[in-house]
Amino acid sequence: MSKIQYKFKYDEYGNTREIIVYGSGSAATSISFVNKGTAFNEDERSKLGLQGSLPPGIRNIDDQIENTRRIVDEKIEDIERFIFVRALFDRNVTLAHAVIRSDLQKYMGIVYTPTIGLAVRKFSALYRQANGLHFYPGNIDMAEDILRRYMHRDIRVAVVTDNQGIPGMGDQGAGGIAVCLGKLMLYTQGGGIAPWHCLPISLDVGTDNEELLSDKKYLGWRNHRLKGEEYLSFVGRFVRAFRNVFPDAICQWENLNRHNAFGIRDAFADEIITFSDDIQGTGAVTLAAIFSAMRAKNESITAQKFVIFGDDSGSVGICEQLELALKEEGLSEQAARDMIFLADRDGVITTKRAGEYYLKRYAKDPKRFKWLKDVGSSVAATIKQCAATVYISTSSTDGCIDQGVVQALQNNTERPVIVPLYSPVEMTEQCVRNIYEWTNGKALVVSGIPLNDFEFQGRSCTISQGNNVLIFPGVGLGVLASGAREVLPEFFNAAARAVSSHVSRTELDQGQLLPGVGELEKVSNKVALAVAMCAVKLGVSRPCVFSNFQHQSEESRMWELITRMRWNPQYLPIVPM
Repeated sequence: MSKIQYKFKYDEYGNTREIIVYGSGSAATSISFVNKGTAFNEDERSKLGLQGSLPPGIRNIDDQIENTRRIVDEKIEDIERFIFVRALFDRNVTLAHAVIRSDLQKYMGIVYTPTIGLAVRKFSALYRQANGLHFYPGNIDMAEDILRRYMHRDIRVAVVTDNQGIPGMGDQGAGGIAVCLGKLMLYTQGGGIAPWHCLPISLDVGTDNEELLSDKKYLGWRNHRLKGEEYLSFVGRFVRAFRNVFPDAICQWENLNRHNAFGIRDAFADEIITFSDDIQGTGAVTLAAIFSAMRAKNESITAQKFVIFGDDSGSVGICEQLELALKEEGLSEQAARDMIFLADRDGVITTKRAGEYYLKRYAKDPKRFKWLKDVGSSVAATIKQCAATVYISTSSTDGCIDQGVVQALQNNTERPVIVPLYSPVEMTEQCVRNIYEWTNGKALVVSGIPLNDFEFQGRSCTISQGNNVLIFPGVGLGVLASGAREVLPEFFNAAARAVSSHVSRTELDQGQLLPGVGELEKVSNKVALAVAMCAVKLGVSRPCVFSNFQHQSEESRMWELITRMRWNPQYLPIVPM
């Protein structure tokens, strides 16, 4: 094992105060957490032995941000911008995050969706430097030893994927780790979790993508995917290693296929601090939009009926959070489930074809809902028969919502709520404009992608993006601050209410149902407090293991801890040894 060349020192809140560096010269500047580039001052240059290796001029971080943004803007394609920012991240992580923070809306589109999709597909071709961990059958038995190499970084959040369920792309082999790194960048931007506390992990169990298997340049484990007991045994070995090395860290599952996403989340909930953003994050951000829509309509969520169209984990996650929200309003479990209609391309999920346990909860019995035999796979007919007022689609194959669906909704309510989360990018803008035309601007709409504001009948309309980034960074921060040893479903409903409460009446009147990404830090802090106090209320909070300052289950102290343990992208003092 190589000698650790740096060490972090923390303040009483668990925020990094300074970095002790044991190397000098290129050994120091090669550490991305330490490197300041041209911002090293004269004293640091002298003590770290950098004389002559840098030009004499010194730039502060603001000057570096300005210069870096100019370089990024000169790039022609977003994938070129992605490569540049990722390379900057690998050599100077503080500057990379400072640049991203300077225009979060813009740079999110570069380091995450939609550009990340191309980076995933081109992972092997673009690979430059190790960033994260790759476990495969050849090294999984060494998982605990490998993870221990990162103990000096005080890991607080890991995003873990098996690379199979990339939205819109499916099985992408080893390339899925690019999504993990992108998501952890957003944990840092939103939740203030320092990048050295973040760890992207790929569980490379093979791929069934024949194009990758036949590609001689493919860097992943070149075998068909493990399945069944082999797959579960592999994941189990990882979980045990993670629990033993990082018992206080969050393990967030990412981009597993639907069956594995539910099975793994539920199987290991008692062993590690874990959740699935694909399931619970999607459910929470959608619920936040619905809460806002209810404020705009001045109606109760219990007065609605819901049709959720999709065959992915997110669609069931939405059902789970809706059910909980309805029960929190006083409905029984059965009454809540009777208001939720989950459908796929073959129609409403019924008890006759729901095999998986997570689907059975929402499957409808044709003996109770006799109209099911008449509607077939027609979404419009389903909406008519169940009197739905809210329609949510998580299917990338749903296409543009047609006028029949919109008309069926408006026959049930003057202001239908319509949420096309994963419509194809090229269709979404026209889809939203159509919905406004067909409903005379009455519909309340959330899109899966960012859209520009537009004019309709002389007024400015803002369509919110249903982006999970409004949820998971704050949930992560709240769990860490509260010391909770488990991530409960109630945390996500608390998060949804916090996100919705951030939308003002003026914004609601303009059609905006969710905060913009520019408000991410404020929203994440609010979500973190809501989650942390929910943990206190439910009796699962504990002392924060990452901080000497303790919340003592008091809201004011919890807020102090949340806001003070956040890392901001500013250069830290360097202490050469």
